[in-house]
Amino acid sequence: MTKALEQIVIQKLALDETHARLRASMAERDGWSVPASYGDLAQEYAAVREAGAGLIDLSARGRLLVSGSEAVQFLNGLITNDMKTLGVNTWMPGAFPNVQGRLIASVRVIRLRDEGAHKKVCPAFLIDTEAATHETVLKTIERFTLAGDFRVKDITSETAMLSVQGKKAATIVGSVLGDAPAASASNAVQQINWKQTGATPAVTIIHASHTGQDGFDLVVDKDHASSLWDVLQHAGAQPVGYDALEILRIEAGVPRYGIDMDDTNVVTETNLDDAVSYTKGCYIGQEIIARIKYRGHVAKKLSGVVFDGMAAVNAGALMNSVDGKEIGRITSVTFSPKLKRTIALAYLKYDFIAPETAVKAVTTEREFAGKVVELPLVSSAAPWEQNVYSLQV
Repeated sequence: MTKALEQIVIQKLALDETHARLRASMAERDGWSVPASYGDLAQEYAAVREAGAGLIDLSARGRLLVSGSEAVQFLNGLITNDMKTLGVNTWMPGAFPNVQGRLIASVRVIRLRDEGAHKKVCPAFLIDTEAATHETVLKTIERFTLAGDFRVKDITSETAMLSVQGKKAATIVGSVLGDAPAASASNAVQQINWKQTGATPAVTIIHASHTGQDGFDLVVDKDHASSLWDVLQHAGAQPVGYDALEILRIEAGVPRYGIDMDDTNVVTETNLDDAVSYTKGCYIGQEIIARIKYRGHVAKKLSGVVFDGMAAVNAGALMNSVDGKEIGRITSVTFSPKLKRTIALAYLKYDFIAPETAVKAVTTEREFAGKVVELPLVSSAAPWEQNVYSLQV
């Protein structure tokens, strides 16, 4: 008896040919073929973290357009943050919890220009989420399209999202798309028409960081993505693959769904505190999340840990207190070129999350001494980064 095997389809990015031209090594991630590296991991990392800017293809992330006269009402019942307070041309973080208050997706909600005119004006939103949670978010909000004036359109395959990250991000994006991004607020959104020869494609500019450095995400129709990539690269942005991005996001304390968080985690365990409003009223899972806050605190929380030098620890390693009690586990770990030591994201019991708390990572062969630090571990304004080279653990 034979059993039919489900065919696994790996999706390709709109810029797949561009990455091939740049001789990128490709890797599968969350069902997509993405550029792992363009040949020099150290140089790609330095482009973002040092004095330049990196150019990253984030098109595998899910992008959903939501609109309608009841869009705010429906989204407010699904998302942890307060959609009523989100102004046009700004964005805020949010989370989709289930009825137990556990995380099913972390998102950015981007308020676009209102649709329509006069009395028929309707709010419009762009929801951006990780590739791993794209289908979950789509199915969650599609259920409400028949309940009122609430429309959802998946534009992931129709668009591309390029990200410029680094100290020169504003300068480079401004040289290509206009000077306004340099002076925009950290959560600002702009919708412009990019003037290029023969066309004026619409570009949505989102001032946002995935790395702890300044950054801008650019959403554009897929047919113009290659042109925009080439112009940004010509302006000085260096292509950066997902291997370097993984180091950068761990340094920045950015959790990744399926790695650092999933539907076993209460939303407020995941260090997504800015994504939760406690004054907005009811939403799915709100009672659990509010009860935890007002009756005390979560039992564990995603935290930063640094080790002295290079520590041979892996994701999944147990974390112990100095007296040998099990207090958590590592979810992500990497060697930080900036800090010149191994760093990790780890869930730690609440009594051990205070900065400077001494901890130990336990492997089958030995233990590695570490210290808890605030997140982000590295950013343009990390609280302890300036003293890191004299850190003793």
